[in-house]
Amino acid sequence: VLCRNLSWNTTDDTLRQAFSQFGTVLDSIVMRDRETGRSRGFGFVTYGTSQEAEVAISSMNEQDLDGRRIKVNLANTRPTGTAGGYGGGAGGGGGGGGGYGSALHQE
Repeated sequence: VLCRNLSWNTTDDTLRQAFSQFGTVLDSIVMRDRETGRSRGFGFVTYGTSQEAEVAISSMNEQDLDGRRIKVNLANTRPTGTAGGYGGGAGGGGGGGGGYGSALHQE
């Protein structure tokens, strides 16, 4: 599950706590800038089942977390014929994942 518009104060643990009410959270991570260690404003939550993920998405999208209205959707959803919205930003800015976002949609 992709979580965007996160507060700078949201941590891996607070993300896990917020999303654990919807199922078993296998992993939660807030993406951080490599140089400064500061949150990049998005993160991921991994559930054991797709049903848990769907409930979390419908329950948490557009809800308040640490003072910010967050956007929540399925991380691997790639609408046909579009660049996917977050793919280029997440991949291009990340350095390590640079090839992922840029190579997908060479049209």
